[in-house]
Amino acid sequence: MSVTSILSAGAIDSAIKDCQAPDSFCYKKFFQMCGLTKKSPQEVKDVFRVLDNDGSGYIEEEELKFFLQRFSSGARVLTDKETKAFLTAGDADKDGMIGAQEFQTLVMS
Repeated sequence: MSVTSILSAGAIDSAIKDCQAPDSFCYKKFFQMCGLTKKSPQEVKDVFRVLDNDGSGYIEEEELKFFLQRFSSGARVLTDKETKAFLTAGDADKDGMIGAQEFQTLVMS
Protein backbone atom coordinates (compact mmCIF):
# COMPACT_ATOMS: atom_id res chain seq x y z
CA MET A 1 0.00 0.00 0.00
CA SER A 2 1.12 3.56 -0.68
CA VAL A 3 -0.18 6.87 0.57
CA THR A 4 -1.35 7.73 -2.96
CA SER A 5 -3.90 4.93 -2.68
CA ILE A 6 -5.47 6.98 0.15
CA LEU A 7 -4.53 10.60 -0.65
CA SER A 8 -4.48 12.35 -4.02
CA ALA A 9 -1.08 12.79 -5.63
CA GLY A 10 -1.89 16.43 -6.40
CA ALA A 11 -2.70 17.23 -2.77
CA ILE A 12 0.49 15.48 -1.64
CA ASP A 13 2.55 17.47 -4.18
CA SER A 14 1.05 20.75 -2.96
CA ALA A 15 1.72 19.87 0.68
CA ILE A 16 5.33 18.86 -0.11
CA LYS A 17 5.96 22.07 -2.09
CA ASP A 18 4.60 24.16 0.79
CA CYS A 19 7.36 22.94 3.11
CA GLN A 20 10.33 22.70 0.75
CA ALA A 21 12.47 25.19 2.67
CA PRO A 22 14.35 23.82 5.69
CA ASP A 23 12.53 24.44 8.98
CA SER A 24 9.25 25.28 7.20
CA PHE A 25 7.46 21.99 7.98
CA CYS A 26 4.28 22.34 10.04
CA TYR A 27 2.62 18.97 10.63
CA LYS A 28 -0.86 20.51 11.10
CA LYS A 29 -0.69 22.40 7.81
CA PHE A 30 0.79 19.40 6.04
CA PHE A 31 -1.98 17.07 7.28
CA GLN A 32 -4.61 19.57 6.13
CA MET A 33 -3.05 20.27 2.74
CA CYS A 34 -2.56 16.62 1.82
CA GLY A 35 -6.14 15.81 2.89
CA LEU A 36 -5.29 13.46 5.75
CA THR A 37 -7.47 15.35 8.25
CA LYS A 38 -10.54 14.52 6.14
CA LYS A 39 -9.90 10.78 6.06
CA SER A 40 -11.54 8.08 8.16
CA PRO A 41 -9.83 6.67 11.25
CA GLN A 42 -9.07 3.49 9.28
CA GLU A 43 -7.47 5.45 6.44
CA VAL A 44 -5.33 7.39 8.94
CA LYS A 45 -4.21 4.05 10.41
CA ASP A 46 -3.39 2.82 6.90
CA VAL A 47 -1.19 5.89 6.34
CA PHE A 48 0.45 5.26 9.72
CA ARG A 49 1.36 1.74 8.58
CA VAL A 50 3.06 3.18 5.48
CA LEU A 51 4.99 5.64 7.65
CA ASP A 52 6.04 2.90 10.10
CA ASN A 53 8.83 1.78 7.79
CA ASP A 54 10.15 -1.01 10.04
CA GLY A 55 6.70 -2.37 10.98
CA SER A 56 7.34 -1.95 14.71
CA GLY A 57 3.96 -0.39 15.41
CA TYR A 58 5.63 2.93 16.17
CA ILE A 59 7.17 5.79 14.24
CA GLU A 60 10.56 6.43 15.80
CA GLU A 61 12.62 9.61 15.48
CA GLU A 62 14.74 8.14 12.68
CA GLU A 63 11.59 7.32 10.66
CA LEU A 64 10.22 10.83 11.27
CA LYS A 65 13.26 12.36 9.58
CA PHE A 66 12.15 10.71 6.34
CA PHE A 67 8.44 11.49 6.88
CA LEU A 68 8.06 13.63 3.74
CA GLN A 69 9.86 11.05 1.61
CA ARG A 70 7.24 8.45 2.54
CA PHE A 71 4.73 10.72 0.77
CA SER A 72 6.99 11.60 -2.18
CA SER A 73 10.38 10.01 -2.84
CA GLY A 74 11.91 13.28 -4.06
CA ALA A 75 10.96 15.23 -0.94
CA ARG A 76 13.52 16.56 1.49
CA VAL A 77 14.51 15.09 4.84
CA LEU A 78 13.17 16.93 7.90
CA THR A 79 15.73 18.93 9.85
CA ASP A 80 16.67 17.80 13.36
CA LYS A 81 14.67 20.72 14.76
CA GLU A 82 11.56 19.78 12.76
CA THR A 83 11.93 16.10 13.65
CA LYS A 84 12.22 16.79 17.38
CA ALA A 85 9.26 19.22 17.34
CA PHE A 86 7.14 16.70 15.41
CA LEU A 87 8.07 13.91 17.84
CA THR A 88 7.34 16.09 20.86
CA ALA A 89 3.93 17.04 19.44
CA GLY A 90 2.91 13.45 18.74
CA ASP A 91 4.49 11.52 21.60
CA ALA A 92 1.75 11.85 24.22
CA ASP A 93 3.13 9.13 26.53
CA LYS A 94 6.72 10.41 26.25
CA ASP A 95 8.22 7.05 25.25
CA GLY A 96 10.22 8.56 22.37
CA MET A 97 7.95 7.15 19.66
CA ILE A 98 4.59 7.88 18.05
CA GLY A 99 2.12 5.00 18.18
CA ALA A 100 -0.89 4.53 15.91
CA GLN A 101 -3.33 6.10 18.38
CA GLU A 102 -0.98 9.01 19.06
CA PHE A 103 -0.66 9.56 15.32
CA GLN A 104 -4.42 9.52 14.89
CA THR A 105 -4.82 12.06 17.70
CA LEU A 106 -2.11 14.26 16.17
CA VAL A 107 -3.75 14.18 12.71
CA MET A 108 -7.17 15.04 14.11
CA SER A 109 -5.95 17.79 16.48
